Amino acid sequence: MSETTAKVDPRGLRFAAGITTVLLALTLILNSAWPLAVQAVVFAVSVAFGVQASPYGQLFKRLIRPRLGPPKDLEDAAPPRFAQLVGLVFAAAGLIGYLTGVTVLGVVATGFALVAAFVNAAVGLCLGCEAFLLIHRIRTPTTATNH
Repeated sequence: MSETTAKVDPRGLRFAAGITTVLLALTLILNSAWPLAVQAVVFAVSVAFGVQASPYGQLFKRLIRPRLGPPKDLEDAAPPRFAQLVGLVFAAAGLIGYLTGVTVLGVVATGFALVAAFVNAAVGLCLGCEAFLLIHRIRTPTTATNH
């Protein structure tokens, strides 16, 4: 299935955001790069192979979704995949900060990613997805019709 036709269960996206929230919070609580490194790998898998192929996507697909039944609606996979790329950028910046001793960079980058993941998990608003849609609207000119 191509990226333009792939669809995902939005409940799985919120489930993944919940796990992401926990790992990012652990990063800050423990002041450790290890949970952030794990999350960076998950982001990278999602970017490379799609959100459905990520460890969280597979966990949702195999253990959670069968207990919930089919979703009411499916969403386009492109915006969440872009959001994972944004998450990967913040995770990479955070890792650079933690691993080079520039802890403030690690904390700030992780904090931004944590806020985005928490908002997605709590209320279903994907900030990276919204950025994707905004960029798409800016890059796709609309044709005005003269009447």
